[in-house]
Amino acid sequence: MKTIALIIGALLIGLCQTTYAQSNNKIKKNMENKKVLVAFFSRADENYNVGHIEKGNTHIVAEMIAQKTHGELFHIVTVKPYPAEYMPCVKQAKQEKESGARPEIKGDVKFEEYDVVYLGYPNWWGDMPMAVYTFIEKHDWKGKIVIPFCTHEGSGLSGTEEKIRQACKGATVEKGLAIKGSVAQNSRDKAEQSVDIWLGVSEKR
Repeated sequence: MKTIALIIGALLIGLCQTTYAQSNNKIKKNMENKKVLVAFFSRADENYNVGHIEKGNTHIVAEMIAQKTHGELFHIVTVKPYPAEYMPCVKQAKQEKESGARPEIKGDVKFEEYDVVYLGYPNWWGDMPMAVYTFIEKHDWKGKIVIPFCTHEGSGLSGTEEKIRQACKGATVEKGLAIKGSVAQNSRDKAEQSVDIWLGVSEKR
């Protein structure tokens, strides 16, 4: 029975890898001759599992993606900063989610110029930070290709891919990437390997 279970497990892993490779190839093909934007929300200061940091976890991943896709970075920043301490920030994020808040954000991009948008965010309460919705609702997503990525400490993407499909009307939403924030912050080679595989840049490092 143990041998059969091992065989079944190996087959399932192989199937997942094949599906993932197909997704990678689709993303890579969609990138050809396209102008890329990497728009992301990220917060430094005190974060769960990594302490006080100078650069946010999602920011680190966003820079990797931009470098590998020749994309342009846009950091979604709120006009009113979040608390620097972790627990007050968590409390504010929960209140914003419950009230459906749309925090004001600084600046913007010439959104119509881009074909592909990598959309990055930390997983806050099983959702994107509300400031990401502020950014989404400022723009027309019809005809855009949207590729989500998030940092987390165990929750993964949660249901955010579907939420992006609902919010980005008319866009094609591809398979997203979830990386632990602690990995992005403290094991950047490992994080970059995950980004490479997801983008179809390299199967091995």
